[in-house]
Amino acid sequence: MRITGISTHVVGTPWRNLTYVLVHTDEGITGVGETRMLGHTDALLGYLKEAEVNHILGSDPFAVEDLTRRMKYGDYGRAGEIVMSGIAVVEMACWDIKGKALGVPVWQLLGGKVTDKVKAYANGWYTTERTPEAYHKAAQGVMERGYKALKIDPFGTGHYELDHQQSLYAVSLIEAVRDAIGPDAELMLEMHGRFSPATAVRLAHELAPFKPAWLEEPCPPENLKALEKVAAKVDIPLATGERIHDRIEFRELFESQAVDIIQPDVGHIGGIWETRKLAATAETHYMLVAPHNVGGPVLTAASLQVGFSSPNFKILEHFNDFADSEIKKVVKGAPEVVDGYFHLSDAPGLGVELDVDAAAEFPQQQARFDLWAEGWEQRKPKGGK
Repeated sequence: MRITGISTHVVGTPWRNLTYVLVHTDEGITGVGETRMLGHTDALLGYLKEAEVNHILGSDPFAVEDLTRRMKYGDYGRAGEIVMSGIAVVEMACWDIKGKALGVPVWQLLGGKVTDKVKAYANGWYTTERTPEAYHKAAQGVMERGYKALKIDPFGTGHYELDHQQSLYAVSLIEAVRDAIGPDAELMLEMHGRFSPATAVRLAHELAPFKPAWLEEPCPPENLKALEKVAAKVDIPLATGERIHDRIEFRELFESQAVDIIQPDVGHIGGIWETRKLAATAETHYMLVAPHNVGGPVLTAASLQVGFSSPNFKILEHFNDFADSEIKKVVKGAPEVVDGYFHLSDAPGLGVELDVDAAAEFPQQQARFDLWAEGWEQRKPKGGK
């Protein structure tokens, strides 16, 4: 079997463009991959156009390791977010082809299942007025849908510091959310790399009474020494990793032992096999895996293949029940959360199919997501619908 070509389809919303890639073969089997770029969709499409000629055409989709290695190193320049995302969408499509050809789900090819279900946590649910009352109501709505975990960034446009009044307000929002979801649901606190170590530590202590399941990206991700300062002074589990785009770059993070949960994005770190390798390394460091997942149904399905086959997989993020949930219709067989969990699927490959006609109903937009802009949490950028 050989790859005869790829086709790209961008599904647009005002705050995110989702890029789907179909990989076609000479035996009529087609695989699908997906990633979500922030402000770099056209750059990704440009890279894929060149990579198709230089690396992809004529390749054996079963030889995933060979293809991804050639794509990563065959252009000599160091691979960053765009290249690793391009590799990811092609790589997961090849796994989809392989599973379909063999008649088995991808998780079966990764060593088989270790669980029948993967816990989900909701994100994108607080696209409402930023008040304790509105957040309380919205969080109740999440629980009513069966979720047992959710995540929130309550810090507005905080950057390095957060003054006394803003801090009290953030605490009031979390107090309202915890009251809404009860003592047993998991509450993840997102900081989006906003703060200095000192501010992150102070806020962690102020929010500790609400029992956060983790504190995510407390300071900018480029400086691991800063993260170690936070880890040394807080008792809440720390999570990070969504903005690391190469498995090798996780080495320093593992050595530092500064975090308890790593959060690779399957759509940015080179795909399913790269993430599964990373999960195995994390297991040797007694760390859990909880992939960043701001994509649509295909990226969710790809992440779940790792989840069902990795013993240290904690939980999976899910936006698509809350933020522009209508895009779920572009994929047939989209994974659904039932009673707070994604349940094992035996469907071959990734178990999903892109509906090209439905995808065409959501053309690419000038998607914008600025975490430093007032009202960012509503995910309605200026000029968006």
